Amino acid sequence: MQPQTPLLLGCPITLSDLEDIARRGRRVTLCPEARARIVASRGAVDAIALAGDSAPAVYGINTGFGALAETRIGERDVIALQRNLVRSHATGVGPDLGEAEVRGIMVLRAQVVAMGYSGVRAEVVELLAGMLNARVTPRIPSQGSVGASGDLAPLAHLALVLMGEGEATFEGRRMTGGEALAAAGLAPVTLAAKEGLALINGTQYMASLGALAVRDALALCTVADIAGAMSLEANKGSKRPFDERLMKVRPHPGQAACASNLRAMLDDSEIMQSHADCPRVQDAYSLRCMPQVHGASRDALMWAAEVLTRELNSVTDNPTVFLREDGGADLLSGGNFHGQPLALALDLAAMAAAELANISERRVEQLVNPALSSGLSPFLAPQSGLHSGFMIAQVASASLVSENKVLCHPASVDSIPSSAGREDHVSMGSVSAKKLAQVIENVRASLAIEIMTAAQGIDQRRPLRSSAAVERAYAAVRAVVPTLEEDRPLYRDIEAVRGLVASGALARAVEEVTGPLQ
Repeated sequence: MQPQTPLLLGCPITLSDLEDIARRGRRVTLCPEARARIVASRGAVDAIALAGDSAPAVYGINTGFGALAETRIGERDVIALQRNLVRSHATGVGPDLGEAEVRGIMVLRAQVVAMGYSGVRAEVVELLAGMLNARVTPRIPSQGSVGASGDLAPLAHLALVLMGEGEATFEGRRMTGGEALAAAGLAPVTLAAKEGLALINGTQYMASLGALAVRDALALCTVADIAGAMSLEANKGSKRPFDERLMKVRPHPGQAACASNLRAMLDDSEIMQSHADCPRVQDAYSLRCMPQVHGASRDALMWAAEVLTRELNSVTDNPTVFLREDGGADLLSGGNFHGQPLALALDLAAMAAAELANISERRVEQLVNPALSSGLSPFLAPQSGLHSGFMIAQVASASLVSENKVLCHPASVDSIPSSAGREDHVSMGSVSAKKLAQVIENVRASLAIEIMTAAQGIDQRRPLRSSAAVERAYAAVRAVVPTLEEDRPLYRDIEAVRGLVASGALARAVEEVTGPLQ
């Protein structure tokens, strides 16, 4: 359900706020305090613009851009300068971003301007807010940014629509930017001094994609715990490695959270009671070391979330307007648009998320390999030999894990100079964000394969029942995927369980028994 309270642009924003706006259509509005800051900072820019050719050279207001920063622009060309900047920088290529990612970019760009350090008129912020509330979604291609000076090409495609140009989607139809604004009852703006530059200087592409992906990754940490608990039951594993005393002597917070989840999910299991006196001393690492592996991913992702939260509330414009107590202003050129802080965090997030699939695939192997599975049928097939069962489901998971290993090569270690060497170190953070989003999709599918496979293993332990929480997870799976009685195409089953994971329904089902998981 759409949250009823609009987000106040210019006030602190959280990752949850961003997700509400991007994915659930939460409305936005400009808070009064932000409006006052915007008006004041715009006055500083107007003072330079009104001084005409007698004003000192100020980057982006009366000069060219990048390697052309020393080229002075005459008073009569200041407006054309901003229009030309946006048009020339709209060079994005590749598949278009989805609506949620674009909406995330829009609100983050509006948030930066609303903080009052950009010298942009309130009308520009209000148009962005109006587009968000009316669901006018600019077409933004997914490739073309090197992450400094900000995400120039993607943001230029956004700015085009504010000018009534470019392309956008409104009420399910693709049209020109001008047509989309008119259909929504909005009017384009003519960009004034500095406004084109302020709209395209920043890290909002990588921040939007990265924030949404990290939110998904943190949710998948809990799903990985659920999948692991199901696999542990199916393979007659032990919950002793998750003892709270073990966690306290190695007090990583993610490890403790995972172990707490596993303990909550593994109470009162008939399956575990049935093998309490078996001769097995220790389980395989993929079962025994879930807190250590899942937990390390949690900790890395929490750090990435902290970095992103700071970025959501940062000013990434250049030059930046600082008002003085004497009524004047300083316009400082710097490098806050550089994406390196995000690039490093998003590369780490991809590695952390990928490990959830890496260990998940190994648990699938524990279930389908008759040498490892404690009496389950080979490949969990109803009649091994005649049926192949889940043999190729494990292969599909292995394929996804291998792809993730390629995607986890860090983009942030690369830099290709641009703008005639003026921009001689770039972050490639946009590539980090794009790769992370694909890793998340692969992890979600891998976990779906494990959950589906573990449910089949639990079937083979009947009439013994697993713990109440695992039984609830099992029931949620069986509501969308029947037990495998004979070979059938499994791609529909994988997609059904993947949808169960993506919607949060699986986690909610388990939490009806355990209470909120961490």
